[in-house]
Amino acid sequence: MEILKRAGLAGFELLINSVGDRNCRPQYVERLRQELKAVAPRMCGDCQRRANTNPLRVLDCKVETDQPIIEKLPSIVDHLCDPCRAHFDAVKQSLTDRGIPFQVRPRLVRGLDYYMRTTFEVVHGSLGAQNSVLGGGRYDGLAEALGSKVHSPGIGFSIGEDRLVMSVEGGQKPRPARPFHCAAGRAGSAARGLMARDFRQSGVCVEVAEGKLKRVMELANKLGARFALIVGENEMAAGRYALKDMSTGEQESLTRDEIAAKLPRS
Repeated sequence: MEILKRAGLAGFELLINSVGDRNCRPQYVERLRQELKAVAPRMCGDCQRRANTNPLRVLDCKVETDQPIIEKLPSIVDHLCDPCRAHFDAVKQSLTDRGIPFQVRPRLVRGLDYYMRTTFEVVHGSLGAQNSVLGGGRYDGLAEALGSKVHSPGIGFSIGEDRLVMSVEGGQKPRPARPFHCAAGRAGSAARGLMARDFRQSGVCVEVAEGKLKRVMELANKLGARFALIVGENEMAAGRYALKDMSTGEQESLTRDEIAAKLPRS
């Protein structure tokens, strides 16, 4: 969202969904396949083929006459297992905490097996029927599919450059920024995300990391961070956060307003 805003895009919408995981998605796909047996013959040729080979892709169909049929198919959000439902609730809460509006679209799916849980798209009204500016999701199995022996979950997205350019009303060049590193353990995750958002909006370049303090500080050094901000349970309880100057090693305990006044802007 921040990338798109800095590019000058306004009036876009975020759409999200969960496609479940390897525990609940196969059961949903089989349910969808069974439901499609009765209705697929009345659908377009692509849907008839996908009904057997990749039922999830039927939900992606844009053929107008197929939409009433698709609307009556089972929704994947009604068939998530408990862990996937809890994860999706956490994603939605995280977006709400950051003030990012979104819409849940149960038909927003991906047909590739390495997609797991979260999928998302950003759409813009100026583009007509083909209104997607970018789309992506969470990958739990992509690294392994490419030959990695290490399980490495991640997220990614692709942007349609032409569509983005067409949607931007008056371009803005991203401003260069000096590095600032925001570090926190898992307990400070929500507060850290909100602080990072606010600092970015005020022109501070922020990188976010979580984990053991020593590892996070090593990462801050590697990135050439000017400051490291530590946001943990004790800091949140006190309302004062440890801001370390990475060049001098000096560390101060400051309020959020004091930190904002001290950080360099781009």
